Amino acid sequence: MKAVWVSEFAPFEQVRVADVPDPVAGPGEVVIEVQAAEANFPDILAIEGRYQIKPPLPFSPGKCAAGVVSSIGVGVASLSVGQKVAAQTEYGAYAQRLRVREESCFVLPEGMPFAKAASLGLVYQTAWFALQDRASFKPGESVLVLGGSGGIGVASIQLAKALGASIVIAGIIGPGNDAIARQAGADAVIDLSASNLQDALRDQVKELTDGNGVDIVIDPVGGDSNAAALRALAWCGRMVIIGFASGMIPTVKANYLLVKNIAVTGLQWSDYRERTPERVKEAQEQIFSLFMAGKIDPIISREFALEEFAEGLRLLRDGKAQGKIVLKIGSE
Repeated sequence: MKAVWVSEFAPFEQVRVADVPDPVAGPGEVVIEVQAAEANFPDILAIEGRYQIKPPLPFSPGKCAAGVVSSIGVGVASLSVGQKVAAQTEYGAYAQRLRVREESCFVLPEGMPFAKAASLGLVYQTAWFALQDRASFKPGESVLVLGGSGGIGVASIQLAKALGASIVIAGIIGPGNDAIARQAGADAVIDLSASNLQDALRDQVKELTDGNGVDIVIDPVGGDSNAAALRALAWCGRMVIIGFASGMIPTVKANYLLVKNIAVTGLQWSDYRERTPERVKEAQEQIFSLFMAGKIDPIISREFALEEFAEGLRLLRDGKAQGKIVLKIGSE
């Protein structure tokens, strides 16, 4: 089979598609004929050896794929050959075939396109657990999403709206990104490139929330936006730090936490997949249901062939990806 093959940690521009042996399903595993895979910023870190979990060399990157079950291992009871599924894994999705554990596969609803199914994986799971688990979201609360035009940003906006947020505010940088955030359902958009951001963000958020500030901040960006968003939180507000797409890891000023009883938490979604697969399955079923009901819909901005994976990752690295980047690997 063909796969993006990382034989040593290096910049993704140095990685190539190679012919490698087909995977074989072991006990409790299945092999999927991959039709689509989602590209995400952590894939870049994994290829370069900078991710918190380093895959054993050699490996193929990619954390979520959708396709058709082509073979099953001993002991697999819930899946059969020919079923259409989405699969979540630590790595391996940038390939024509993917071996994955049975419990990490989710049967697709009838009629769901593979590209959409792949796009409803990592970023929507991350947004789901950020809102529901780490932030303890309640209907009627207000939410500020930093990086509102990116994959996690769009997913967070859509899920917050679908779950009953009173107002969802998107923080964006760059021309055209406001349109993506509004397409995702944001009620208001704030430019994070504004001068004096710490005051500007807080003042605009307070104006939009009757002077209260927001109940929840979802932050996949880090950098200067993080400190500004912390000041925009309401009393007993909660911030969930997901990542550092800006390249800058922020330092949290603890005095802000004391003054307004603010909670700052982190989210590493892979731990949920490994430690509580039953909760991940429940979340995925609800995410699929919201999609089928028309309440959420991944915004796929670009699709690339497997051989063009570096073009997609370049958009992610440079902060130019709007919505989701998908690799089309098979013929749907």
